Amino acid sequence: MGMFKNAILAGVGACALTGCTAPKMTEAFSGPATLARVTEVQRDLIYLPPPPAPVAIAVYGFNDQTGQLKPSENLQSLSRAVTQGATSMLVQALRDAGNGNWFTVVERERLDNILKERQIIREMRGRYLGEEQTPTSVLPSLLFAGILLEGGIIGYDTNVETGGIGARMLAIGSSAQYRTNTVTVYLRAISVKTGEVLSNVVTHKTVASVALNSNVFKFVTFDELLEFEAGVSSNEPTTIAVQAAIEKAVYALVMEGAKPGQRQLWNFNDKTAGELLLAKYSDEKRRIMAATYAKHDGPHGGALPAYDPKGKGAKRRAQASKRASGTPKPAVPVSTSQMAPMPAQNAPVQQVAARPAPTLPIKPQRPQAAPVPASGAATSTAKPASAPALVPARSTNSPN
Repeated sequence: MGMFKNAILAGVGACALTGCTAPKMTEAFSGPATLARVTEVQRDLIYLPPPPAPVAIAVYGFNDQTGQLKPSENLQSLSRAVTQGATSMLVQALRDAGNGNWFTVVERERLDNILKERQIIREMRGRYLGEEQTPTSVLPSLLFAGILLEGGIIGYDTNVETGGIGARMLAIGSSAQYRTNTVTVYLRAISVKTGEVLSNVVTHKTVASVALNSNVFKFVTFDELLEFEAGVSSNEPTTIAVQAAIEKAVYALVMEGAKPGQRQLWNFNDKTAGELLLAKYSDEKRRIMAATYAKHDGPHGGALPAYDPKGKGAKRRAQASKRASGTPKPAVPVSTSQMAPMPAQNAPVQQVAARPAPTLPIKPQRPQAAPVPASGAATSTAKPASAPALVPARSTNSPN
């Protein structure tokens, strides 16, 4: 009974100590309020070269179109899986483009509030100043936009990729796990005059979560057990991921609208900087599509063509395809004065005398000496025959 009371007291004391130290631990992991951090895509938006004149644009709504709820392991959650403030993020991204010099954003999400406030101004001036009509210098007309932006968050896929690794030896082990989700954003630009969809883009952003864990469960002695466990996890905020995807969509929309051609919406004031950014955007788009495009036999050998606004690459590829197909080159015209005359039919072939072969000088040979007879050998007393003398032939008519 006494041991049971001691165990209860120890547990109560541990809880009390934990409750006292919990606020201090919260302060250690917490920090003061700061401004929102700048993402990489937001930095690219801010440093975009401005256009010749700002483009008036309106956003009525950019909402969550997935309808998904936040996943929960135990109970059903009524919270949404993604943020419901995507419209505010889109307006902020449009204001960041070119450091505020690209778009003139007009308020349309809460237009009824603006109209109510303007009505209050007219009524107050009419009641206290006796104005039947408010002058335009005091209350000018609202700005109108030529382009309307529509779209929203169209996808949030959870557990797209999961995995982990772990090892344990002698009751000591550690493990690592990861999980990735994907958020998809769709954005399109619509002409207010005609209702035509001028351009549209789709962007994706991966939301990553990583967890590390280490533990020890070992008997130190026969009756003493050591148990230790530690872990840490890091979850990328879903709100920051949605913000990055929206900013990337605005950046891609600017690049798609600046491409030269019949459907060009706007251009850069600095032509050189604009061409460099367009080439970089085209290379990035080609790298993203290369993994899928390379699986099929494309017209360019599994690789997308590079950005070529003047069409020089197409001409070079056409010439290369003609050479590969074996198309003969056009013959070069030759004047008749440069052509050698062709021999007439059945004309005798001119015989060419063969050149005599050169005669080589013959080296004279030395006369060989007679061999010396050996001692005791029989010798011949006959003289060697001498060469006959050349005597002129006698004529048959000469006397004896």
